[in-house]
Amino acid sequence: MQFNYNIGTKVIFGTDCIRRYGQDLSVYGKKALIVTGGRSARESGALDDICNMLSSHNIVFEIYDRVGNNPSLDNVEEGGKKARQCNADFIIGIGGGSPLDASKAIAVLASNEIEPKELYANKFKYDPLPVIAVPTTAGTGSEVTPYSILTRNDLQTKMSFGNDATFPKIAFLDARYTESMPREVTVNTAVDALSHAVEGYLCRKSTPVSDIFAVEAVKSFGECLSSLIDNRINLDIREKLLYAAMLGGMVISHTGTTVVHGMGYNLTYFLGIPHGKANGLLMKEYLNFIYDRAGEKINILFKLLKIRNVDEFGDLMDLLLSGRPKLGREEIEKFVLITMQQRSTLNNIREVGKSDIEGILKKTFAVL
Repeated sequence: MQFNYNIGTKVIFGTDCIRRYGQDLSVYGKKALIVTGGRSARESGALDDICNMLSSHNIVFEIYDRVGNNPSLDNVEEGGKKARQCNADFIIGIGGGSPLDASKAIAVLASNEIEPKELYANKFKYDPLPVIAVPTTAGTGSEVTPYSILTRNDLQTKMSFGNDATFPKIAFLDARYTESMPREVTVNTAVDALSHAVEGYLCRKSTPVSDIFAVEAVKSFGECLSSLIDNRINLDIREKLLYAAMLGGMVISHTGTTVVHGMGYNLTYFLGIPHGKANGLLMKEYLNFIYDRAGEKINILFKLLKIRNVDEFGDLMDLLLSGRPKLGREEIEKFVLITMQQRSTLNNIREVGKSDIEGILKKTFAVL
């Protein structure tokens, strides 16, 4: 039994955690740049809580609220310039996966005047600024991962970078900040968390320790299933989902993801399907594809979800996720080629070829 395990992020979980533990930020400096999108940070109340806490501890701050969905290299380049111009000592990312991922890239670019494409070298002359993460969704787990997933318009896909230096220093997890999410977003992000746990549990790089977190994440998700389906989502359910998302992030920090993510990025980039939903639509046929190699572990997951087989897993995803696109043959060919270029495609316990990806797509979606 040989493995390494390290989490570079201090997690502070619970209601009102920013007010109770915000003084911990004083060690990172006297000026912060808050990185967020246009809505979720304000609507959730997280931005007000952060600003009040910073002011009460005499920490000056500026706000960069121009992070878009699936942020691009140009987006984070602009944010990096903003961080340098205001002489920020540290970065606070507030929001879903997009602002949190962008905050890591901005932290690197604030310290290193490099072209954004150079982020993917994963070697930086100067350490990035410290990042504090405040999630307002329960899905990506970005608050406890080193990964920054950015849109590469030059490659027509999404790609990640990250190393030990890009782990957030502190993550404040307060489920109240997820209450402003509508049901569809709540479900899509919850399925994203499930996909992280499932993929990390069933990939080449899984470890005995990461498996513990993966099983616990799936268990927590399973306890929320009926509430997600019936739209009975109270604060207790949201706290369990936030917990599952955090655990899923801890899993993929060490295991990475699989071809599910590689295929899903195409659905998001070209068709605008939310990331978690894209993963959920693909997981049934992915499980079918690897069942002969990982049946025992997959059955453990099914037991946690109170289902019996892959078909019932597919039925479950259909209950949670509405609508499937139809794909043209040329689209499928393009998606296959792009998926084969993703690093996550190599992380499967069963080797994946072009025909395998094509088969999963054709079994998942109607072909025009």
